Amino acid sequence: EEQPVHTLFPEGSAEEKVTLACRARASPPATYRWKMNGTEIKMEPDSRYRLVAGDLVISNPVKAKDAGSYQCVASNSRGTVVSREASLRFGFLQEFSAEERDPVKITEGWGVMFACSPPPHYPGLSYRWLLNEFPNFIPADGRRFVSQTTGNLYIAKTEASDLGNYSCFATSHIDFITKSVFSKFSRLSLAAEDARQYAPSIKARFPADTYALAGQMVTLECFAFGNPVPRIKWRKLDGSQSSKWIGSEPLLQIQDVDFEDEGTYECEAENIKGRDTYQGRIIIQAQPEWLEVIADTEADIGSDLRWSCAAAGKPRPAVRWLRDGQPLSSQNRIEVSGGELRFSKLVLEDSGMYQCVAENKHGTVYASAELTVQALAPDFRLNPVKRLIPAARSGKVIIPCQPRAAPKATVLWTKGTELLINSSRVTITTDGTLILQNISKSDEGKYTCFAENFMGKANSTGILSVRDATKITLAPSSADINVGENLTLQCHASHDPTMDLTFTWSLDDFPIDFDKSEGHYRRASVKEAIGDLSIFNTQLKHSGRYTCTAQTVVDSASESATLTVRGPPGPPGGVVVRDISDTTVQLSWSRGFDNHSPIARYIVEARTLLSPKWKQMRTNPVNIEGNAETAQVVNLIPWMDYEFRVLASNILGVGEPSLPSSKIRTKEAAPTVAPSGLSGGGGAPNELIINWTPTLRDYQNGDGFGYILSFRKKGTQGWLTARVPHAESLHYVYRNESIGPYTPFEVKIKAYNRKGEGPESLTAIVYSAEEEPKVAPFRVMAKAVLSSEMDVSWEPVEQGDMTGVLLGYEIRYWKDGDKEEAADRVRTAGLVTSAHVTGLNPNTKYHVSVRAYNRAGTGPPSPSTNVTTTKPPPTRPPGNISWTFSGSTVSIKWDPVVAKADESAVTGYKMLYRQDSHSAPTLYLASKSRIDIPVPEDFTHAFVQIRVTGPGGDGIPAEVHILRNSGTSMMVEDSVTRPVPHAVIITTNSLVMVALISYLEL
Repeated sequence: EEQPVHTLFPEGSAEEKVTLACRARASPPATYRWKMNGTEIKMEPDSRYRLVAGDLVISNPVKAKDAGSYQCVASNSRGTVVSREASLRFGFLQEFSAEERDPVKITEGWGVMFACSPPPHYPGLSYRWLLNEFPNFIPADGRRFVSQTTGNLYIAKTEASDLGNYSCFATSHIDFITKSVFSKFSRLSLAAEDARQYAPSIKARFPADTYALAGQMVTLECFAFGNPVPRIKWRKLDGSQSSKWIGSEPLLQIQDVDFEDEGTYECEAENIKGRDTYQGRIIIQAQPEWLEVIADTEADIGSDLRWSCAAAGKPRPAVRWLRDGQPLSSQNRIEVSGGELRFSKLVLEDSGMYQCVAENKHGTVYASAELTVQALAPDFRLNPVKRLIPAARSGKVIIPCQPRAAPKATVLWTKGTELLINSSRVTITTDGTLILQNISKSDEGKYTCFAENFMGKANSTGILSVRDATKITLAPSSADINVGENLTLQCHASHDPTMDLTFTWSLDDFPIDFDKSEGHYRRASVKEAIGDLSIFNTQLKHSGRYTCTAQTVVDSASESATLTVRGPPGPPGGVVVRDISDTTVQLSWSRGFDNHSPIARYIVEARTLLSPKWKQMRTNPVNIEGNAETAQVVNLIPWMDYEFRVLASNILGVGEPSLPSSKIRTKEAAPTVAPSGLSGGGGAPNELIINWTPTLRDYQNGDGFGYILSFRKKGTQGWLTARVPHAESLHYVYRNESIGPYTPFEVKIKAYNRKGEGPESLTAIVYSAEEEPKVAPFRVMAKAVLSSEMDVSWEPVEQGDMTGVLLGYEIRYWKDGDKEEAADRVRTAGLVTSAHVTGLNPNTKYHVSVRAYNRAGTGPPSPSTNVTTTKPPPTRPPGNISWTFSGSTVSIKWDPVVAKADESAVTGYKMLYRQDSHSAPTLYLASKSRIDIPVPEDFTHAFVQIRVTGPGGDGIPAEVHILRNSGTSMMVEDSVTRPVPHAVIITTNSLVMVALISYLEL
């Protein structure tokens, strides 16, 4: 039940023991032994080996004595089994050689490889490289690559920054122990020279043949020297890319490989100077895996037995057999032939534990079973003859005789005292079963079975009772209907009234499960002699032969009828693609089932890897007749992977699609669509940046895709061209000292691939990089508004003076005495020439300047102007508010507010009046400290806010609740017992006032 596993023990580990596990299920309990390299280990008192239950514990393990293969042997009185073999290995990592490493000198721009030459180790290592000092590790950035196979460092194209000392850093990971060592440094120096461009050359290659086990991850390495740094692409030559591929560039990793991943893989390195390729195979193999195993078996003495084991694996596993842990070969009554074990005339001594073992070079699997050979006298206690045996008149009855016996017993039957022998109506089979046919009333009576073998005798008796036969009185009728219609099949029967009658239905001899029929099948009647079957919303799968069976415990009667369901056609078969061109393919297929309605036409659909949804395709002919089995698909995209499927239709609808065809790729063609989204602008001085939308894979039409740009200064004749080699590219930067700021260029673009060039786009106007504005706004004016705000206005700059697109203006303002660098800033957008600035300090002098800005930055400042904000409004609200009613008027009075020296003058008062919580507020202005307000005759109460106003803004409000029967001030917060907030917003003089008012409903 628990097998030993392969174990790796780190040399020098602080752990002082190794445990190999073993546990067997056994009754009585098992005893355990262990073998090392096939020799039994002696468990002596002072030995380093000891048993803990079935586990083997090795103290202070050392490589010289303990490395090897271990196997557990478990035994009890019933037999012996052995475990699989498990290896004990020792992990280690030695130091790098102390010899100095040779310096490397190379021309700048060329590629270079540093060999790691790791020290002796087990198992594998991971590698990194140091530059100059720890922990300055070199990143794998596309230009540099560290092989995890050899440890070597590759630099595709050297640069000045690569100068320095290089050291290989190797790390071993064993369980929780990590050890690292690093090599002596190797000095890299570069010879300065104009680096010329050159084509790629692949230097790091994966093996020509890579063997991998199914289920593992496979990693292939590929890296090339070249200038510019080459790009690495991967492809599978004999199949499509798998969804299990991860990573890119120098590494191709395939997760959980299986036999579909076997094949030839190509790595391609490409830059603008050329390309280099390398190919190698992945060969998938597999550990043994059981397909068929033996099971515990009880067999009769003297009988024959055949056991078989079968295992899958690659290479094909060999199968051998063990009995009680010892090899088993052909002898006397036993024949061993590969995965088969045959016994002739079993004897008691054949009992024991047997194992079949399947193994190849990747592993071993064991299957175990117990064989028990038994000898028993006949015994009817478990299977007696049935006491009462009912049978139908004119029918047939079968009476088994199945005593437990080993070896098999001989059997005799009697009726009363009469010995029965085989005749036209009586049959006794070889296994002792009695069969009586064409039964009549005279066959009633006692029937006894006598059984005997060399171990003893036994008998068992039953009584036969004859009943009336069951008959179908109304049989189902055959029918022909369309999909979705309903139907009832009738079935009535007569039977012996002393027995229960049941009806069952089958379709093509398979019983119908009403509970799992999804509502399609229902029993149409609950009457005893009626078993009609109703079928609702019929489907194609409901076609076939329906059989009604009326059954009692003694006999049954059956009648059948055929139901034909017409529907849309079944899926066509065998879709094959041939005659592949760049935009067309020829399809052929075989007819599917017409489902009893002639096929009218076919539809062809396709999908690509980029668009996995199936779409109907255009064909030649446009309408594919129902007798056709071939058509041409047109208007395909060149260099695109396609799958095709075919659907048939008839008068009843469109049928299920065929299985997809194998994936194909249309041939390459020159691009037919010009790239879109041509635009540009921005960047640094003397630059022209051209942008476009990368062309989708659907429109690339072939490999080696790129872009050709044509551009010229507007008004000139000659065109400049540039080639951009990658499909993913989306911009190009042209630098030239002669390019002036914000100069218009005419630009157009076209695509190319290995098959040629495509059409050019329409010409677009793109401007070179802007410069900051060179002129400043003038006539800047600033005016204080309230105590914390000001308005700023200016005369705009002339558009003719701009070296770019004017985005707006920036207002800078700073307090008198501060430096301009500490100024706050506000920006406007567009061509507006004024701004409102808030958040200022009251009664403070500010300096203000304005600048124009564009995408390149901010221009020079205007001459600064000064402004002083007003004093703040009084901080005290009006007090001592009172009111009196006179007819339809209420007069409200309050104590005037007097401004202090550091506050702005009071020029009047504002009153916000609301009669109830649902009405809109009304604003009143007063120059003195009283105001008369008209009120309706039914007036009961109102809410009022009063505040001062002046050049510094509005002051703090006083809030009161006016009541008809009171003439004194009642503050809202004193009178309200159930506050309900209401937001009141009134806009005046560009100042938003928000008051939260509570009220009491009277």
